[in-house]
Amino acid sequence: MRLLLVEDNKVLADWLARTLRKQLYAVDWVENGEDADFVLRTEAYDLVLLDLALPKLGGHEVLRRLRERGNATPVLVLTADNAKPFEVEELEARIRVLLRRSAHVANPQVACGDLVFHGATREFTLAGKPLTLTPRERTVLEVLALKAGTTVSKATLGHSLSSLEDGVSADAIEIYVHRLRKKLEGSDAAIVTLRGLGYVLRPVHHGA
Repeated sequence: MRLLLVEDNKVLADWLARTLRKQLYAVDWVENGEDADFVLRTEAYDLVLLDLALPKLGGHEVLRRLRERGNATPVLVLTADNAKPFEVEELEARIRVLLRRSAHVANPQVACGDLVFHGATREFTLAGKPLTLTPRERTVLEVLALKAGTTVSKATLGHSLSSLEDGVSADAIEIYVHRLRKKLEGSDAAIVTLRGLGYVLRPVHHGA
């Protein structure tokens, strides 16, 4: 899951970003409202962590512009008192609630053959049984499932796995897709390579 952290306190932002990355979130950080507004116009995020007291452009204006563009990305307003550090567990719980609510509204359930993605929990089942995936495999398969039947480029998959600072190589994407194909062997769902374009998740009919 990809988060944007908008916070001008560098010490707090660095600590928050490191804490969230340990929870396997990809975190991008900007320190003023103008940069936040620009990034939110050009990048897609699962959640925005927004400080309201920002230089160059206030957090309220960033949020207003985001909603004016019809962007429904969940926003969690940071309201930490300087005298009291964030309760990490509470913050993570609020993030999970917002992500679950957003996923449930946007994608309650997606099926491709006997592979089912449950948006509310971000879990996959295959032929009714839980499918065991690593966090990165889950992210790749989630992107493919949400765009099932549509070609997804390697760049898009790489983007979903990375932050602005850290790129993910095309070779790494191929490795994740290879692992996913092995886990989907014998099922009614397949990841098809369209050479030069990317990948598409499609239902397959065995013995037809």
